[in-house]
Order: sequence, then structure tokens, then C-alpha cells
Amino acid sequence: MTTMENKSIVEKILYFPLTKIIMGLIFIVLIYAASLYFLRELFKLSSMSNELNSFFTGAISSVLAIFLYIRFYGYYEKREVTEFSAHGIISNLATGILLGMLLQSLTIFVIYLKGGFTIISVNTLSFLIPGLTMGFSSAIIEEILVRGIIFRIIEEKLGSYMALIISALIFGAMHLANPNSSLIAALGLAIQAGLLLAAAYIYARNLWFPIAIHFAWNFTQSGIFGAIVSGTELQKSLLTTKIEGATWFTGGLFGPEGSVQATLFCLMATIILLVLSHKHNRLIKPYWKQ
Repeated sequence: MTTMENKSIVEKILYFPLTKIIMGLIFIVLIYAASLYFLRELFKLSSMSNELNSFFTGAISSVLAIFLYIRFYGYYEKREVTEFSAHGIISNLATGILLGMLLQSLTIFVIYLKGGFTIISVNTLSFLIPGLTMGFSSAIIEEILVRGIIFRIIEEKLGSYMALIISALIFGAMHLANPNSSLIAALGLAIQAGLLLAAAYIYARNLWFPIAIHFAWNFTQSGIFGAIVSGTELQKSLLTTKIEGATWFTGGLFGPEGSVQATLFCLMATIILLVLSHKHNRLIKPYWKQ
């Protein structure tokens, strides 16, 4: 077997963790962005509405991102890419969707209890399309990039806990540029999604579980409850609602993700998943302790 000491300088650089992260990010982001542009322009030639155009563009590009990830890292790392294994896919997706919807519903419920959530109207099911599009597109591409590439590769060397902290901070920093964001809002997202979704990956050892949680959280927030997601512009939703009140429990212009209860509920779920992961010996030690 070839050891690291016997590898050439080129091989050491090529298989260095940071190199694997950068190459994967560049490869997938570039092709994903190109596919979004090409498909969006292609579907403009049809008679589809802008909403259906966005839906099919997002769906096809997201499936392509999964395919690219499997092929790229299967070839690059010379292994079977188990992160997208079909084994247990139904249970992981179902459990993740239920958990994501529960956490978001609890967040909104606190706003309701404080008198800050009012339903103005109930719309047709077609109003769910923008939320569905945003939900699965952002869930798939962000989980591939942050948990599948950044977290997974860091975890291999530095262990689960260090990878949790580093990837969570990166995830929070990614949302600093969002409209109406702030350092506090980004830190809240780092704790909520950054820690929770990485803990979900550790527990399930696949990307289906965190993708499902991520999708359900965003879709329930935007597509059903009509709330702002990470400071972005409001879209059509099943419920037209009015959310008002103090920023600490509504999240203000950043949306419910900026609320205290969202952070607390997600942190509780993170701790439970980490305890279960420890119990089932799914945590990885840093290389110097292996």
C-alpha cells in the first residue's frame, strides 16, 4: 500500500483536504450555475410561466448537482459515494421532513402565542410552487457544498466536533451578505442550521437526512407560513400572513430564523442528535487521536 510518505509532491497537493474542498466547490458551483442559466433561457422559449420555469430549472439543476457530486468524488477519492446511498432513503427523507416542519412550526407557534402571527387569507395550492422551488434547490446545493464537501472533508482530518464548529461558522458567514442580515442573525443561523444539519449528517451518515430537514424548514417557513427566509424577499405562499412584534421573537426583517426560539429549538435538536450519534459510535475522532 502506498503511504503518504511515498507519495509524490503532486499527489500530496492533489489529495490535501483543502485542495479537495476547493476543487469540489469550484467544479460543482460552476456547472450548477451554468445549468441554471442554460435551462432558464431554454424554458423561456416555451409557454411556461416564470414560476414553472423556475421550478423545472431548479429541479433539473439540483438533480444534476447530486449526479456531479457522486461522479466527481467517486472518481477523485476512488470510493463508493455512500452519502447518496439509496439505503434508508425513504426513512431519512420522511424523518427529516417531519423534523424540519416541526422545528419551524414551533418557531412560528411562539410568534403566534405572543400575538404576532395573523392569517390574512388562504390561497390556492399553486401558491406553493415558489416555496417548493426555493426549498429543494437551496437545500440540495447548500447541503452538497457545506455538509457534503466542507464538513465531510474537514471531519476526516479534524474530527466531528472541530468540523461542526468550522462548517457552522462558514455557513453563518455565507448569509452575512443576505438582505437585512447582521452578525447576530448570521450567528443564529450558524447555531441553528450550521450545527443542526451537520449533526444530522453525522447521525445518518448520508446527505438525504440534512437535505430533508433543510428543505422542510425553508418550505414550511416560506411556502406555508408566508414568512421571510434569511432576509430575502417574500414570495407567494399557501397562507398570506402578517408577522409583527419584537425582533427577538419574530426575527424582524430577517425572518423567523433571526428569532431566539428558532435558535433554541434547533440547538435542542442538535444536542439530541449528537447524543444519539455518540451512543451509536458515529462521531469521528481527529486524526491525531485515531
